[in-house]
Amino acid sequence: MARPATPLFRTLLGVSVSLSLLGLVSAALLGLAPMASSAPSTRASSTLLPLLLTRGKAPAAALLAHEATGSRYAQAGQGIAVTDHFRAGSITKSFIATVVLQLAAEGQLSLADTVERHLPGLVRGAGNDGRALTLRSLLTHTSGLYDFTAETGGTVPVTPLQAVRIALTHPPAERGRYSYSNTNYVLLGLVIEQVTGRSYATEAERRIIAPLGLTGTSFPGSRISLPFPHGPAYATDGTDVTELDPRVAGAAGELVTTLADLDRFYSALLGGRLLPPRGLREMLDTRAAHGSYGMGLIPVKLPCGTVVWGHNGRISGSYVRSAATVGGRRVLTFRVNTTAIADPGLEPRLLAAEFCPRT
Repeated sequence: MARPATPLFRTLLGVSVSLSLLGLVSAALLGLAPMASSAPSTRASSTLLPLLLTRGKAPAAALLAHEATGSRYAQAGQGIAVTDHFRAGSITKSFIATVVLQLAAEGQLSLADTVERHLPGLVRGAGNDGRALTLRSLLTHTSGLYDFTAETGGTVPVTPLQAVRIALTHPPAERGRYSYSNTNYVLLGLVIEQVTGRSYATEAERRIIAPLGLTGTSFPGSRISLPFPHGPAYATDGTDVTELDPRVAGAAGELVTTLADLDRFYSALLGGRLLPPRGLREMLDTRAAHGSYGMGLIPVKLPCGTVVWGHNGRISGSYVRSAATVGGRRVLTFRVNTTAIADPGLEPRLLAAEFCPRT
């Protein structure tokens, strides 16, 4: 549940099949045409990937990128593959925000609604008051609500109500100031259920997952195992944490998915296929969070001036980052099979290498 002089050109570690075959596999998964050329890719994002092992201390890493000419897959290390299922952590928030904005577009709720309107009496205590908080403030992390995972460490399974009660034993941060809190999205999951009569998982499945054909994506509930195929997942101390109770995160980070599905989702979302124009503009509006966050999306301005949108996800045994350009024509997802990247400076370098023009 995340918060948002080595030679570049060398052979990728652990590439188990030829690049041309990988291009065909990833293209098939995305429903895209394969790359026209089977020559080895020299895009810097692929050649930076081994640094996630040597400097990032990850056991293995992989990326899948898509642009107009096709798709490109690369991996470094062993125990990871293009078809793997993995835990996506806070990338779940992009799905939850999309559902909420769809409900707003349908008139089933308003972003100006108070939390109290949909969850009466729930958010009270230690100076917290749902009557003073809007759904917009939850979406943009400006509610001031305490992050329940700061107490649980993101390792203790809790129900949504337990997560909220933990948060409400702490006074809020300054309301209106951006302060990332997983509690916000747990509450949004409860709002979705209250408004629709169905769980956030069911709504996301019927509104996003099924229409886009995201066959590798699911909300596992309390299921601790990953779907087949999958590789191992490791905590930062090397402990195998492949099995994990997703209730440690709930609506803030429960999602299980694949590289191809995340690329397809963000391409569709930024391409306007999931929200009407007004809803997408709302999602990309960062004014409430003072430029740090939209609604379930994190903007990153790269050194070349390009702005990409997406989210990162960190949960025990998995770190993931997706980013796409507005319009969804270029998208990248990379992952490592451990909880965090030891050198956080590698992430912006990799995004810049992918999305900034080469000189």
